Amino acid sequence: MHAIVEIAGKQFRVTNDDKIKVPLLASKEGEKVNFDKVLEFEEDGGKITFGSPLINNMSVSATIIEHSRDKKIIVFKKKRRKGYQKKNGHRQQYSLIEINNIGAAKASTKKTAATEKTSKTTEKVVTKTVKAAAPRKVTATKKTATTKTETKKAAPKKATATATAAAKPKTATKSQAAKKTEPKTKAKED
Repeated sequence: MHAIVEIAGKQFRVTNDDKIKVPLLASKEGEKVNFDKVLEFEEDGGKITFGSPLINNMSVSATIIEHSRDKKIIVFKKKRRKGYQKKNGHRQQYSLIEINNIGAAKASTKKTAATEKTSKTTEKVVTKTVKAAAPRKVTATKKTATTKTETKKAAPKKATATATAAAKPKTATKSQAAKKTEPKTKAKED
């Protein structure tokens, strides 16, 4: 018989009397804890039950044996040819737990009833606050809109650059004028 349980955001395959390292838990050493997030459960007969995503009314109970720190991990960063090196050490904290029982959760039904009561009270509070904070009625004020023809004065149209260039007579440039004034010489003189 085994189960796949989510503990502190990670998934673990557990069986009865297993001792596993999990991320640090908030409970004290020697306390019993229940994990309700069971994803898969296999009985001794071979019957497998999968959750979608969790199995209802199923939990795993465990006892916290100790809190400790894992072995040191060296974190070394380097950028070559830049003169940058950084060396850090890190020891991750963990909790060592022993799995006591895998089975149906009897306490979860009481929790659901308690959570239903709290959810109803929060719903009442929310509806009351929404009614109290209802938006005020806004009265629309009409503004007289003036048309563009009333506000703008007729301005004389400016001539574009192409229109002015077409209106001016074409004049010869200096190099063209010099060619016209130079007398043509004969290539052969006798």
